[in-house]
Amino acid sequence: MELRLWDLELMTTLYLDIFSGISGDMFVGAMIDLGVDAHALERELEKLKLDGWRLRVARGQKANISGIKFDVRLASDPVHEQAHADGTTHGHAHSHPHDDPEHEPEHGHALGAHGGPLANTSLGQVELSVFETNVPPRFRLYFRDANGNPIAPPAANKVTLETIRPGKNRQLFKFKRQDDCVEATTELPEPHEFKAVLKLQHGNKTEKREIQFVENHPHHHGHEHRHDGQHDRGGHDQGNGRNFARITALIQPGALSDWVKQKSLAVFQRIAVAEGKIHGLPPEEVHFHEVGAVDSIVDIVGASIALELLGKPRVLAAPVVEGSGFINCAHGRFPLPAPATLAILGARGIGVTQCDEPHELVTPTGAALLAEFVERFGPMESLVAAKIGYGLGTRDHRTRPNVLRAVLGETNDSTFNVQRSTWNVQRHDWETDTVVVVETNLDDINAEILGHFVERAFAEGALDVFHTPIQMKKNRPGILLTVLCASADGDKFSELMLRETSAFGVRRYTTERRKLRRELATVKTAHGEVTVKVGKLDGETVQVAPEFESCRKLAAQAGVPLKDIYEEDMKEMTNNK
Repeated sequence: MELRLWDLELMTTLYLDIFSGISGDMFVGAMIDLGVDAHALERELEKLKLDGWRLRVARGQKANISGIKFDVRLASDPVHEQAHADGTTHGHAHSHPHDDPEHEPEHGHALGAHGGPLANTSLGQVELSVFETNVPPRFRLYFRDANGNPIAPPAANKVTLETIRPGKNRQLFKFKRQDDCVEATTELPEPHEFKAVLKLQHGNKTEKREIQFVENHPHHHGHEHRHDGQHDRGGHDQGNGRNFARITALIQPGALSDWVKQKSLAVFQRIAVAEGKIHGLPPEEVHFHEVGAVDSIVDIVGASIALELLGKPRVLAAPVVEGSGFINCAHGRFPLPAPATLAILGARGIGVTQCDEPHELVTPTGAALLAEFVERFGPMESLVAAKIGYGLGTRDHRTRPNVLRAVLGETNDSTFNVQRSTWNVQRHDWETDTVVVVETNLDDINAEILGHFVERAFAEGALDVFHTPIQMKKNRPGILLTVLCASADGDKFSELMLRETSAFGVRRYTTERRKLRRELATVKTAHGEVTVKVGKLDGETVQVAPEFESCRKLAAQAGVPLKDIYEEDMKEMTNNK
C-alpha cells in the first residue's frame, strides 16, 4: 500500500521552547497568550475553595518581546479589575469561609496581602514582607491608606528599618523604590526572627514603629523560588504547609473536570515524591510549603485547566536548560539546580544542561509540569506553527530574554499501526525522550582497555554502554562499541571514545526512545519482601521484573541462593496478576 503525506493525521501539538527555563506562572501566561480565555480560566479556578486570591493578567515586554505576565495576587481586600487585550489587568478577590487555625494571624499582628505583618502608621498600613524569590532574601515594604487601598510608596530615602536580634545585634537596612513597594538594598540573613524597628521620615520628624518578626510568619520561604523574581508568597494558609492529603481534599471534591483533577494531583505527586526523597520521608508525609501556597496551587491547577481549554494537545519541549550559581532555600545556600527541581526531573529521566545565566531558570513547579505533560524533549521536528505565545518573567536576564515561548501547531504523528490495509494513528501514554547514540567499530582494542572505557563512560554519566560482536572488513572479528547519552553529552562521549579507545572516528546520531511508565511495588515472599519494577502501557501492566539489588539483599539476609529468591518472586508475581 502506498502511504501519501496527505493521508497522515495531523496532531495538534504544543511545543515549549524552554531556552530560558519555565515556572508555573510563565507557563499559564504563555497559554493565555496562545488564546486561552483568562475569564474562562478564572471561572474554572473559582471551583477551588481557596481563600483570598485574585488573578492579574497584563501584557508587557521582555527584551522587546511582547507577551503575557500572569500573577496570582493574595488579596486581603476585594479587588475588581478587568482584562483587556491592551494589557490592562483583570481579576477578582476570591474568598471562602474557613475555620482553619492556620488562617489566624500570629502574635497579635494582622498579615498583609504578601504574608507579612502589618504596622499602623500615620500614612496608613505598612506591610513588612520578606521576598526570597530573587535570592538573596530582602525586605519589601508595601503601603496602604487608612481604607486599605494600595498607595505609592514614599521616597526610598525617607524609609529605614533596623533589625534587633538577641544579644543586641543590630542591622540597618536602606531601601530603593520599586513600582509598588520599596525594597531593601542589602540581604536579610537567616534566621528571620528579630524585632523590626521601622522609621518613616516626615520633614524634621521621625515616626517609629516596632514589630516582632518571627520565622513562622508566612513569608516567601522554602524550595519554590519564583522564576520571574516578582511573586511574593504568603497569605493566610501557608503557616505549616499543606500535605498531599490536604491538597487532594482541596482539589478532588470540586467541580473541576476529572482530567484536570487527575493531572493537577499528578503534578503535586511528583513534587511530593521528590521532596520525600530529599527529606527521607514517605510522599504522604511531605508538607508543601511554597508549593502548597495559594498562588502555587492556582498555578498548577491553572496549567491543567489551560491545557484542557486548548484541547489537551500533545506536549513537546526543548531540552531543559537551567541557570548556574546558588539559591537560598530551606536547606541553606544551595547550588542550582534546586534540590527538588533536580529530583523531579531525574525521576522522569529528563536531562538538564546548565548555562551561564546566574539565576534559577527552572522552578520545582515548572519541572513538575514538564515531567507530567511533556511526551518528548528535543528540537522542533516538522512543526507547523499556527500560534506563538510568550509567558513573561520579571527579572531581566543577562544572557537571554526572560520568556517562555510556546508554539501551538500541527505535526505528523510518526507512530502508525497497519491494520487491514489502513493506517491508524495510535496514541499511547508511554514516556518518550531523545538521546544521542555514539558508536564506533573496533578490531584492535585491548580487552582491558575496553573494560576501562565502559567503567569510565558510566562514571561520566552515560545512560548505557555496551559492545556487540561484529564481522569487519577482511573477515576480521571486531566489536561495535555503543554509548547512549543525553542529547547535551554527545560531544563529551565522542571525545571520550576517541581518547580512550583505538578509534580513529565515531558515528553519532539522535534517536527517540519509547518507555513504559514505571512503578515500584512490593511482593511478599516466604523469605521477606522484594521490590519489583512494574511497566505499564495505557494503564495495563505489560512488564513485571524483580529488582536485582532487592533480591540480592534478601538472599544474603536469608542465606539462600539468589536464584531461589528470583523464582519465589516470579511465582508470587504470577499468582498476583
